[in-house]
Amino acid sequence: MRKSFLWVTVAFMLVPLYVLTVNAFKGQQDILAEPFGLGGLTLEPLGRALTNPQFNVVKGYAVTLLFVVAVNVLSVLLAAPAAYVIARSPKRRFRILMLFFLAGTFIPGQVLVIPVVYVLKTLGLMGTIRGFVLFETVLTLPFSIFLYAGYIATIPAVLDQAAAVDGAGRLRTFWRIVFPLMRPAVATMVILNTFSVWNDFVNPQIILGPGSGLYTVTTGVYAAVSQYSTDYTVVFPTLLLAIVPLLVFFVFMQRHIISGLTTGATKG
Repeated sequence: MRKSFLWVTVAFMLVPLYVLTVNAFKGQQDILAEPFGLGGLTLEPLGRALTNPQFNVVKGYAVTLLFVVAVNVLSVLLAAPAAYVIARSPKRRFRILMLFFLAGTFIPGQVLVIPVVYVLKTLGLMGTIRGFVLFETVLTLPFSIFLYAGYIATIPAVLDQAAAVDGAGRLRTFWRIVFPLMRPAVATMVILNTFSVWNDFVNPQIILGPGSGLYTVTTGVYAAVSQYSTDYTVVFPTLLLAIVPLLVFFVFMQRHIISGLTTGATKG
């Protein structure tokens, strides 16, 4: 029973990916006549997608990668020290603060779009890279702080005490001693944040908008295929180009996700 359920789940996940990959290398007639077949494969549709004037793939990759790096750096710089203070403090108010951050993990980002748009307009950050990066970073903080705090709690506090005896302050203790031990948790959050920012469509579409001239991978794909939605020789290759970097990234980094989520629960 378990194996049957597992195979059904795998089929639900892999069949759409197979259809997307195979049809990205076919002509329109071959796609319509035999969407699951391997006949008529050609590189021509993929070549046209790479030179599509509606979506510059290289620029889309570069812009999205810029956002991914910026959000991950800011998220680590903000969430890691906050989690350290919460995890190391015995005071009740910090536990209550942790509950507030935990509650933030249950709020869908789309619910926040309207108030965030109002705030960004007030600050003059609407339609800017800074405004978008700040919003995406804020979305990562609740779960990042939750995961980091849980992991830091497994790190012996005697390391902090030993550092204090040697004259190190709390800030230096964290960055020089505790933070290097958090690598599995940090790697996990970097991977999850990367997937979140790369796949995000609603937020860049609204906050950046077409007027900014900035297209992420997802908004660029939308611009490229929206007017050609029935031309599958445009839709399938463009979608494949959008997801290939994430698939490669996941294949090489998946072990870090499991390590980061389980190590904190099993240490000690």
